Amino acid sequence: MLIFFIVPLLFVGIYWYQNEIFKNTSYHKITHNSFLSTRTDLGRNGEYLTYKNLKGYEDKGGKFLFNCYLPKDDGTTTEIDVMLINEDGIFCFESKNYSGWIFGDERSRNWTQILPKGKGRSHKEKFLNPITQNKVHIKWLKKQIGESIPVHSVIVFSQRCTLKKVTIESLDIHVINRPMIVATVKGIASCQSEKLTNETINKLYDSLYPYTQVTESVKLQHVDNIRNKKLDKHYSEASKTRFSEEIQVKSVETKKRLEEVKVADPGICLKCGAELVLRTSKRGENLGKQFYGCSSYPKCRFIRNL
Repeated sequence: MLIFFIVPLLFVGIYWYQNEIFKNTSYHKITHNSFLSTRTDLGRNGEYLTYKNLKGYEDKGGKFLFNCYLPKDDGTTTEIDVMLINEDGIFCFESKNYSGWIFGDERSRNWTQILPKGKGRSHKEKFLNPITQNKVHIKWLKKQIGESIPVHSVIVFSQRCTLKKVTIESLDIHVINRPMIVATVKGIASCQSEKLTNETINKLYDSLYPYTQVTESVKLQHVDNIRNKKLDKHYSEASKTRFSEEIQVKSVETKKRLEEVKVADPGICLKCGAELVLRTSKRGENLGKQFYGCSSYPKCRFIRNL
C-alpha cells in the first residue's frame, strides 16, 4: 500500500523540481509562460526545447529573445519564435515542433507533412514554407537593426520527424532536426570572421526586447491577421467549406476577445489594438495640451483625451 503514496509524491517532487528550474530560465522570464502551459503546448514546447539545447551560450555572453513581434509597414506584425544574439550575430530560429515525414524545397510555396494513420494509410498536411517565413522575419528584423549586423536563418524541426526530402540551394539557410542545433550554430560561427562586441550585443538585446513584451491585443491581432490571410489566399473559392467556416468562426472569436482586451486596458487603441503613447499637441486651439495617441500614427489617428 505504501507504493500508492510514494509514486504520486515522487511525481509531485519531480514536477516541483523541474518547475523551479524552469522559473529561473530566460524563456520563462521573457515569455511569462508557465511550466505546465509550456509542456502541454506543442509550439511553446518546441521553442523552449530549442532554447534548452542552446542555453549554454548564455554562459558565453549570448542573449535570447522569444516571440518577438516586429512591426511591418502595413501595420501588421511578424513574429520571430526564438532569437540568439551573440558575438557571431543574430540567429533567427523558426521552430516547427512537428512529427511525421517532411517534404519541401526552398522555392516551394508550401511544404508537406505526412502522418501515418495505420494499416498502410497516411494523412497529408500542407504548411507554409518555413524558409519563406523566416525570410520575412529577417527582412523586418533588419529594418530595425540595420544591414550591418549578420543574421542567420535556421529552421528547426523536432527529432520526432524525418526530413524525408528537403532541397535547399542557398548556403546561408539551414533546415535541421533539433539534435543538430548546437553543431549547426557552431558551424555558422566558424565562418564568421568579424565578431560583435558585448556592447553591441547588449544594445541589440535592449532595442529588440520591448517587441517581446507586447500587449495581449497585439498578439490576438497577429493571430487574427494570419487566419484572415490564410482564408483570403487559399480558401476564397471554397469559403463555404468546413475548414473555411472554422477559420471564420475562430476569427470572430478572436475579434471578440480583442475587443474585450481593448475595453479593459485604457492604454490600448480602440481602433487598431496598438499601444497608446502620451503626446503633446503642437498646433491649433489645443496647443500644449497632452493626450494619448496611437503608436501606429500616422496610419492610425485614434486619440484618447486625458
